Amino acid sequence: MCKICDSQVMGRRQFMALGAAALAAGSSLFSWDRAFAADETTSVTVDQALANLKAGNDKYVKEPQVCAIDLAKSRANVTGNQMPWATVLSCSDSRVPPELLFGGLGVGELFVARNAGNMAVDSATMGSIEYGAAVLGTPVIMVLGHERCGAVVAACDVVTKKAKFPGSIGPMVQAIVPAAQAVKGKPGDFIDNVVRESARRTAVRIATKSKIVAGLVKSGKVKVVAARYDLQDGTVEYLT
Repeated sequence: MCKICDSQVMGRRQFMALGAAALAAGSSLFSWDRAFAADETTSVTVDQALANLKAGNDKYVKEPQVCAIDLAKSRANVTGNQMPWATVLSCSDSRVPPELLFGGLGVGELFVARNAGNMAVDSATMGSIEYGAAVLGTPVIMVLGHERCGAVVAACDVVTKKAKFPGSIGPMVQAIVPAAQAVKGKPGDFIDNVVRESARRTAVRIATKSKIVAGLVKSGKVKVVAARYDLQDGTVEYLT
């Protein structure tokens, strides 16, 4: 794996400043993206990244005993830089750790954002995803929903029972409600239908609402996919 000098690594502050300046000057996203070309990132392609995720999950399901990794070695390898090859937006649920369910991946392989319901409606989450794609060069962005998601169950209760939740939980759940409303009454399990619909909608939102990601998708550098993790058998199903 290639190494990057500390001086070559673009920090979040520089990234945001450059992006804002380019947009303010009316620069195209393509020319803005070229500003990052000097930094080395992963050489893993979109197709290879997807294949790695699928193979890793297959190993996790069929041979979980071989998922052990040398954490000390992998930690040492990424002390000075990071070159993750996929960005994963997953739920905060403790049963859905992306690094493990994709085959016991080491430190520095996945760029992960997590929140209840795997949503991308706040600037912190969307900014993290944009940073992973534009600066770190991850070719794949995955939105990973999962079976029996508590946030989704809550959104379903809002739609069917007019449930209300305290504090910041209410607004968080509200972001999932449109997906629940869209699939209410359709064949199949309501909650699972919402898990799938919400993941798809979030993937579309990332790919279209973010000018940064949209430009990378258009140029073929990035692919955004939606998926669902099964708590029972450990498999990841690709929805897009």
